Amino acid sequence: MSLPLTNHTLEKLEQLLLAIGFKVRYEKGNFKTGSCLLEHNKIVVVNKFSNLEGKIAALITLIKQTNPDENLLDEKQRQFFHSLQQTELF
Repeated sequence: MSLPLTNHTLEKLEQLLLAIGFKVRYEKGNFKTGSCLLEHNKIVVVNKFSNLEGKIAALITLIKQTNPDENLLDEKQRQFFHSLQQTELF
């Protein structure tokens, strides 16, 4: 499955992360990837200077690494999460 590279997709990814307890922040930084994860604080920091494709790819990668409690997700978010697990990145 391939996701459209749109702001709507980015917002859906952000909402999914919020639902599983993460805060999403956009900051400038000295990191080359699109984001970094501070696990103990459950904060995802996304490089605000990354392009849309980079932001989406970084959030998908982080979501794939998490093992959330699916009871926190509504049905649409649960379906979206499962579709992300099968998504191949660019």
